[in-house]
Amino acid sequence: MDAACGFLMTFSICIAQLNFTVGDLQGNARKIIEAAYASHARGDRLLVAPELALCGYAPEDLLLRPAFQAACDDALKEVARETAGLAGLTLVVGHPLRQSPSAPAFSPCWNAATVLQAGQTVATYAKRELPNYQVFDERRYFVAGDRPCVVDVDGVRVGLLICEDAWFSRPAADLVAAGAQMILVLNASPYHAGKSAEREQVMRQRVLETGLPLVYAHLVGGQDEMVFDGRSFALDAGGRLAARAPGFREVLVALRTTTDAETGRVQVSGVVEPEAEPLAELWDALVLGVRDYVRKNGFRGIVLGLSGGIDSALVLAIAVDALGAEHVRAVMMPSPYTADISWQDAAEMSRRMGVRYDEIPIRAAFDAFRHTLAGEFAGLAEDTTEENLQARIRGTLLMALSNKFGSLVLTTGNKSEMATGYCTLYGDMAGGFAVIKDVLKTRVFELARWRNAHDPYATGSDPIPERIISRPPSAELRPDQKDQDSLPPYEVLDAIIERYVEQDEPISSIVAAGYSQEDVDRVTRLLRINEYKRRQAPPGVRVSRRSFGKDWRYPITNRFRA
Repeated sequence: MDAACGFLMTFSICIAQLNFTVGDLQGNARKIIEAAYASHARGDRLLVAPELALCGYAPEDLLLRPAFQAACDDALKEVARETAGLAGLTLVVGHPLRQSPSAPAFSPCWNAATVLQAGQTVATYAKRELPNYQVFDERRYFVAGDRPCVVDVDGVRVGLLICEDAWFSRPAADLVAAGAQMILVLNASPYHAGKSAEREQVMRQRVLETGLPLVYAHLVGGQDEMVFDGRSFALDAGGRLAARAPGFREVLVALRTTTDAETGRVQVSGVVEPEAEPLAELWDALVLGVRDYVRKNGFRGIVLGLSGGIDSALVLAIAVDALGAEHVRAVMMPSPYTADISWQDAAEMSRRMGVRYDEIPIRAAFDAFRHTLAGEFAGLAEDTTEENLQARIRGTLLMALSNKFGSLVLTTGNKSEMATGYCTLYGDMAGGFAVIKDVLKTRVFELARWRNAHDPYATGSDPIPERIISRPPSAELRPDQKDQDSLPPYEVLDAIIERYVEQDEPISSIVAAGYSQEDVDRVTRLLRINEYKRRQAPPGVRVSRRSFGKDWRYPITNRFRA
């Protein structure tokens, strides 16, 4: 240490960028305790566990149960007790906190961060800004805090914020007024494309407003539809990136701080991981979302219907990257309208990926259904009814395999299909997890090409036969069927969906942007009339700013037309 330079105080910070599971209080507490021991052993003075790390994010209506809140209190006590002997280490732990130990059922609590030193609580901070948009519903569960929190760590005054607090100026300004020399933000910020850069930019605004360095501690992992991407980071007092953790994996992030004794200014530094390219980032999000949904819910493996088309091919590649080929089973269920090349391509892709592959023809079942219904349908031409029968037969077969072998059925529909209802209720929508339900069809093609050019999980290069990518998409439920017979070109369709769903543009603005009135009216009408289908769709990985699910809560009965 060079006293002439004025730098007299140095300590290191550990961010516990870990994968916590909602409701696994003992498991989450154990992760924090083990991270504390590892952090203490390498000489860190401050360990930060992210927002609600102790109970997992988001616990939703579990927070309304007094028994759950009491169990969270007990888990925090366990962390304090088990880390009491780690001399010199300060822990900051995110958790829910009851306003009163005797609070009745349905009482809101605080979204809190507790500071532990030598097993004792030295400070508690309650989140002040409660988000209530997109996937967030925090005002249902939490009461907002009303005061800043600054704690001493080795002579440095560290101010605490929790996630949304840092998206507003006032909480950070209050920390400055309270004498903070550095800002520490605990986060549970769900991923969507472009979110990482957005976070860094907003945090940079806080730094430039306050003149204080900022450490952003984020969690990682999949929880139902949400994925948390990690990528914890630090900004120096000038707003420059001082450290960034890798995305989509657990790591104990090491940061170093140095304080100038004369000015009190704190410097922070660490390793800066490069940003991933957008498609690589999207791939990692989909893989992590599938892996955690399957493993955290205790499924033995997955099964999916492999049609020879691009959607099911992409889902198969994601599933193998997520779980390994030994846990994935592909089933081809040809109908009288299935092209030979679809058969061939499905078998070839299964071979390339090394998964179990089976063929279960549905002609006999299809004929039996038509025979059973012949009297009811006498004199009526075949139409989408018979098309949907084929999809529902396949859905029934996949669910039977799921029941018998304990595998989760992955559905293969994309966001373009979900938006327009180009999918069959109780047919190709039947299953437990919809992997690409938030991926537009144009992006499906991009991801397929990207995966063929990259092998990020070492499960096999060039897994998707080129013919699957290059041939026109078809549901193959009637002779010579093509998707574009029923829908506008995907470039047009996806642009309209993106503007209307993700950006909330009115119909008039989309038409003014150059899209035909006929196409816009057609697509938005399909969006409206298929809400009842989407309500019955399985959950799936959220990767856009607005997905069908928690982000999209439109009434089924609805006559609004703008």
